[in-house]
Amino acid sequence: MHLYVHIPFCHRICPYCAFFKHTPASTDMKLFIRALAREAEFRAAALSASRGGETSTLYFGGGTPSMLSDTHLGNLMESLDRLIPVDSLDEFSFEANPATFTEKKVRFWRSLGMNRVSLGVQSLDARILRLLGREHTPEQALRSVEMLHNAGMPHVNMDLMFAIPGQSLSVWENTLREAVRAGTDHISAYNLTYEEDTEFFRSLSRGEKIQDPDEDAAYFELAENILEAAGMRHYETSNYAREGARSPHNMAYWKGEDYVGIGPGAVSTIDGVRYSNTRNTETYIRTTLENGLPESEREPVTAEDYRLERIALMLRTDEGLPLKYLLPEALPLLEHYRTLELADVSAEQCLILKGRGRLLVDAIAAELC
Repeated sequence: MHLYVHIPFCHRICPYCAFFKHTPASTDMKLFIRALAREAEFRAAALSASRGGETSTLYFGGGTPSMLSDTHLGNLMESLDRLIPVDSLDEFSFEANPATFTEKKVRFWRSLGMNRVSLGVQSLDARILRLLGREHTPEQALRSVEMLHNAGMPHVNMDLMFAIPGQSLSVWENTLREAVRAGTDHISAYNLTYEEDTEFFRSLSRGEKIQDPDEDAAYFELAENILEAAGMRHYETSNYAREGARSPHNMAYWKGEDYVGIGPGAVSTIDGVRYSNTRNTETYIRTTLENGLPESEREPVTAEDYRLERIALMLRTDEGLPLKYLLPEALPLLEHYRTLELADVSAEQCLILKGRGRLLVDAIAAELC
């Protein structure tokens, strides 16, 4: 089992981000932390009664988890540790904004058992950072990596973004090389996507921004060339890691393992049912403290839903897609992909994309479905 904790607060809202988030405003943080602990307690009790088992990864996402004060985070972890002993976890990961922590704060995180921090850097170019609405400077981002290393954080991830309006290939190359030089052992390189209900999407709809898949491919290939040459394994379409630095929490999602999400807007998938918590923080706090569990929507994940999700996600990994998820009518496509040198079938009977096939992962997944 895997646990995700959603912290929806940000100092400001980035114009490209579609995750559920908002500024703290008048939110009572003490009650928010109490509600998270109460939901975790109820989820743990229900799971223990129905299936047993242990939690192997813990991931704080957002929003900006690093905005939490040491007091609030410490209180929450005290509650969680009673349910899932942190020292038994394979991974305790935490998303952080470089402008929101100090070396003292990092040392506190380490004392809690945290062993991976994922930095939302996006770019190491000052002009691009301003365009993205980021609070930090390139210097702050690089300093944050240094602080994490100084505190002995075992794994440091840097989230980066490409195909941003006004971002040249040379700017992208400089960002990649600086990230490598900083000593990060995991880099997530994401293609900017224009999500609905974001300012970037509205700008795209007005014709102020354009998308060019051919240009996007050049950024993707440049990242692959630079990061693999630096000794990182391209283990998922958007993720690169040094030996021993892959994220087990993220791999669990791709493989379709069950997970519990707590917090407003969080999602859980347990025993073939998907739960989506209310995307209203005040409602979340009130209903969770009153009832133990928040308002949530439920929908079944059918065998066919699960099969299609595995095609979409496992095809993105370097382990590949087990052929058992393909229908008989899709099997003739495998020889077609091999002929075009887009994919191979491994000895373990998995379809593994290669070369240009990794660029075409979404189109290939759609064909196989």
